[in-house]
Amino acid sequence: MTAAAITEEGTVDIRDRADVVRQIRQLVVFAIVAVLTLVFWLSTEDAVIPYRLGEGEDVSTFDGAVALVLCFLLALVALGLAAVNRVPRGWAGTLIYLAVGLAFVLSFLIWSYGDQMTETPTALLNPLPGTVRLSTPLILGAMAGCLCERAGVINLAIEGQMLVGAYFAALAATVVSSATFGLVGGLVAGVALSVLLGFFALRYQMNQVVLGVVLIALATGLTDFLLSQLPRELNEPEILQRIAIPVLSDIPLLGPTLFDQNLLVYLMYVAVAGSTLLLFETRWGLRVRAVGEHPKAADTVGIKVNRLRWQAVLLGGAMAGLGGAYFTVGSTGSFDSNASAGNGFIALAAVIMGRWHPIGATLSACLFGFCFTLQAQLAFLDKIPGELLRASPYLVTLIAVAGFVGRVRPPAADGEPYVKG
Repeated sequence: MTAAAITEEGTVDIRDRADVVRQIRQLVVFAIVAVLTLVFWLSTEDAVIPYRLGEGEDVSTFDGAVALVLCFLLALVALGLAAVNRVPRGWAGTLIYLAVGLAFVLSFLIWSYGDQMTETPTALLNPLPGTVRLSTPLILGAMAGCLCERAGVINLAIEGQMLVGAYFAALAATVVSSATFGLVGGLVAGVALSVLLGFFALRYQMNQVVLGVVLIALATGLTDFLLSQLPRELNEPEILQRIAIPVLSDIPLLGPTLFDQNLLVYLMYVAVAGSTLLLFETRWGLRVRAVGEHPKAADTVGIKVNRLRWQAVLLGGAMAGLGGAYFTVGSTGSFDSNASAGNGFIALAAVIMGRWHPIGATLSACLFGFCFTLQAQLAFLDKIPGELLRASPYLVTLIAVAGFVGRVRPPAADGEPYVKG
């Protein structure tokens, strides 16, 4: 389907229907942002907000009056570009989306923290360190999704792999009295559940969506049963301590954000870099992507399709298990029922929003982690109902996948079992 428009020279400009839908989506999104930034600007009387960049630092103030005007003007310019269909594609368009998104967040924060009529107003804390920590399980789960789906296996069981990873990380850390060893327990548990995924999906060609749901139910029931049967003394693990990297942790703003974290966060960095290099810079990655796109063609040149899929599934299970360990030894310590709390599904949404690329999935997961961080901070203010705050990360997930991603194409053979003829 195409759409036609008459240019000034009298010629007919044929537009693809997808381009028209893209423009309409941009108009709607930018118009909503422009209206909201205008509302934030006009409804904020005192735009001076208190903030604190790091732990132990004194509270400073920032006058956001000018920033509110600039945020609205930026959204207005983006809306104008969308109206004349001049929003570029590629990295330039991504930068525009990012700028508009940052303008919305900044204006929202100024509105949220402005007009505080108390003697000791609540200060805005630097959300970046918390964003990195809360994004860690999402990013590791997203890496699992990227690896599996690039190989042609739908890993809906990320939630279950995270859940068993969280439980056995707590158990292993308690038994050995080492939070670091808890990471090994979480990794092994994630691999164990991925063995079931590979066994039924690759050997018996079971519907992979149904299988994922069954494995999540299995993980939920198993961890709840073990939690009720094992003594409480086996659910009191230590928590991973922060490790400040010398010199790098002293960099203003970025240092405390990236280089003053615990071991699991540093492993997440390695997982993102390793997944990207494996998939796009190695022969193994090329074969995995070939298997996910056209397994029959890969088979004809001697590639062992199911063997590669097994490898991707097991590696993905290891990463998802590590992600689950965050919910115990990486943050709270003890395991609680349903500790993963739907983060596996958000990780899958990050995979789709990131278009099955490790870097894109990582950035998407960071967006969701940022929402979780703001949710925790804004709970101390009274401007937004608590119920809406708790639902906000999931609302952002729906809006992002439905509104920003648009039409995406997964690997062609994703979810299709391969039987050698």
